[in-house]
Amino acid sequence: MKKTALTIDDSKTMRDMVSFTLKNAGYDVVEAENGQLGLDKITGASFDVIITDVNMPVMDGITFTREARKRAEAKTTPILILTTESGADIKNEGRSAGATGWIVKPFNPEKLLQVVEKVCGS
Repeated sequence: MKKTALTIDDSKTMRDMVSFTLKNAGYDVVEAENGQLGLDKITGASFDVIITDVNMPVMDGITFTREARKRAEAKTTPILILTTESGADIKNEGRSAGATGWIVKPFNPEKLLQVVEKVCGS
């Protein structure tokens, strides 16, 4: 059965790059432009992995992660944060919010896939 990923980023270019990488590996990909739209997408849905940026309008990735963890649909879904942010404070904030992992942009597509497959149990 195909695995499904949700990618949340306000940059269309970044969403396209992540989607292209995941689709080539056989994933179905759903996209959202910000954390609020991401929350809307998880409502009543099931994803194998969620990849979110941190700095976005409307709702940032840390807030998205915290809110997603309150919902049954995403309580145990791996959430990877893909961002230019690499400071210890923001990483700790992400971990506290419930993030499973952290990947710094620009990302290496092979490394992204390795991390996604590791957290998905592939």
